[in-house]
Amino acid sequence: MKDDKINPEAWRMATQMVRGGTFRSSFEETSEAIMATSGYVYGSAEQAEQAFKGELDRYIYSRYANPTVAMFEKRMALLEGAKYGMAFGSGMAAMFASLGALVKAGDRVVASLALFGSCLYVIQDLLPRYGVTPVLVDGTDMDQWEKALSEPAAAVFLETPSNPCLDIIDVPAVAELAHKAGARLIVDNVFATPVLQKPLTLGADIVMYSTTKHVDGQGRCMGGALLTDDEEYYEDHLVPWMRHTGPAMSPFNAWTMLKGLETIDLRVRQHCANARAIAEFLEDQPGIVKVLYPGLKSHPQHDLAMKQMSDGSTMLSFELPGGKEAAFKFLNALHIIDISNNLGDTKTLTTHPATTTHQRLAPEEREALGIGDGLIRLSVGLEDAEDLKEDLARGLKAAAG
Repeated sequence: MKDDKINPEAWRMATQMVRGGTFRSSFEETSEAIMATSGYVYGSAEQAEQAFKGELDRYIYSRYANPTVAMFEKRMALLEGAKYGMAFGSGMAAMFASLGALVKAGDRVVASLALFGSCLYVIQDLLPRYGVTPVLVDGTDMDQWEKALSEPAAAVFLETPSNPCLDIIDVPAVAELAHKAGARLIVDNVFATPVLQKPLTLGADIVMYSTTKHVDGQGRCMGGALLTDDEEYYEDHLVPWMRHTGPAMSPFNAWTMLKGLETIDLRVRQHCANARAIAEFLEDQPGIVKVLYPGLKSHPQHDLAMKQMSDGSTMLSFELPGGKEAAFKFLNALHIIDISNNLGDTKTLTTHPATTTHQRLAPEEREALGIGDGLIRLSVGLEDAEDLKEDLARGLKAAAG
């Protein structure tokens, strides 16, 4: 029993997020140290040779690995319940690595169409330059998944809930089809957060995060992470990719993310409580076409969402009649809520996807995804929910005027 208490994997999540992965230098500091160094010194020429041959397990260069970054990777792996974690300089660096380190010319990548705009660009526009064939499907339509995965594929990529319409995808069902096709399943879990959803337990092979969002949680630093139990994928694909392409996270950003993880459970649960209150408020307001929040029974995949997630998300979207004009009137009338394309912040943030995050899509592509000109995305923060309701009411009044 005593040994279990020493093992961080036996700790409960709140303890893991405060103490997991921590190691102290000879100075025995209380807070995790920021190891702001690019390189490391050797006691002898022989020691340097051994290190580069892989005969000596030690730090060589911070593009490869860094003590502060390693602490963050270990803590993220504990939170996700994964064997391996790798940190990146941004969420998109992690996303590109998840596929770029894996696929080759002649491979097929099957992905859900409802993706963050930059993810869609990588799959739809960038990978074909290297001879990779993308196949895009409606993520909520299992018939389309089954058809696309009836022939071999190297990877499947999806996000659930999706950005910005919060579509929910059946991860276990897609995982089964992906594995039959010989593909690894990569899940972008940003909207759900590791607090609400554990894709590895649902059958995913790799989980991706922009840690810029809820992990940092205060809009300070860029970062990304990949988590996996797949030793071959980690050792043979990710490690060489990191070493030779250099998308490493900085020690300072890793330290900031470590501090963010200490409170992520508390923050996300309060985010969700506020988001639910706001979603229920908006659903009762006249002049709103629809409210998209997985925690509401009106959400088309509510039952599936509650099966895969422990709460309804920190995010929601809603549509106003009157298109772009009404949406801009709404946004410009807000006093508390900030217009920003970021999310997962302590501050409530809102954006107009059609002209920001998904503006590069053609109008017909946005329409197919449900991204109308009146759609508003809301990342609900930690302010008092009543103040947020009053601010939203102010915006709705302006939009209707």
